[in-house]
Amino acid sequence: MNSTYIADEAKIHLLKIKNLIRDRGIIFVIRLLLGVLFGYYYYRIFKSSRTFTFQKKSYNYFYHLYNVTWMSERAVEVPIIWNIVQKYQEKKVLEVGNVLLHYYSVNHDILDKYEKSNGVINQDVVNFRSTKKYDLIVSISTLEHIGWDENIRNNAHEPKKILFATENLIRCLTPEGKLVFTSPIGQNPNMDKILRKKKIKCTRLYYLKRISADNKWIETDWEDIKDSQYDKPFISANGLVIGTISNNHKNSE
Repeated sequence: MNSTYIADEAKIHLLKIKNLIRDRGIIFVIRLLLGVLFGYYYYRIFKSSRTFTFQKKSYNYFYHLYNVTWMSERAVEVPIIWNIVQKYQEKKVLEVGNVLLHYYSVNHDILDKYEKSNGVINQDVVNFRSTKKYDLIVSISTLEHIGWDENIRNNAHEPKKILFATENLIRCLTPEGKLVFTSPIGQNPNMDKILRKKKIKCTRLYYLKRISADNKWIETDWEDIKDSQYDKPFISANGLVIGTISNNHKNSE
C-alpha cells in the first residue's frame, strides 16, 4: 500500500471525524471511537482463532479497523476473494469496487467510479473499456450499488444497469477468464430480484448465512437466505451470495 494512498485515506477519515464532531458533538465521537477500538481489539485478541468453512475450505474471519469488518459481511467475503486473487498473482486481474486496497498491498487493476485514489480507474463500469483482457475479475459487495444508490441524475434508479455492467465485465474476460462477485441479500431489491430470477447467468452460485450477533457465518442454500433482510436481525448483511461466471466451465471453482 503506497504512501499516497495512506495519506489520501487519512484525509478522508479526518474529514469524516470533523463532520461528526460538527453534527453530533465531540463526546459522541469520542464514545464512538472508543467503542470501535474496543470491538476491534476484543475480536483480534479473543476471537482471532475463529474460522468458517466455505466450499470445504477453512478460513479465518477477517477483522480490520477499516469499515469495522468484525461487524459485517466483510469478515467472510474479504478472505474468500483474497484467496482467489492470490491464485492469480501472475495473471491479469481487475477489481471492480476499491475494497482490497484498504487491507492489502495489491498490484492488480482497480475500477471504481467514485473513490479517488492513486492508481484507481475512475470510470463507470458500464462504459469501461480496456485494451487488455482479464484472467480474473472480482467484485466485493459492489454490483448491488450499481444503478441503485450511486449519484444518478434526479435520483432515478436504473434497475437494468447491473445487468449491463455484468455483460460488459464478461466482455473484458479472456476466453479462459472468470468473474467472481459477492452481494448481500436485502440491500437492493433490484439485485435480489435479479438473483432470484437468475438474470445473471452464473456458472456457480454459493450462499452464506449469518447466524449470530457476534458475526458467525455458515454455508447454506438459496432457500435459506432468499428472504434475508439487511440490518435485521443482525447489523449489516444476514445473507450473502457469491457468484462465479466462467468462460471456461472447467475453470468454475
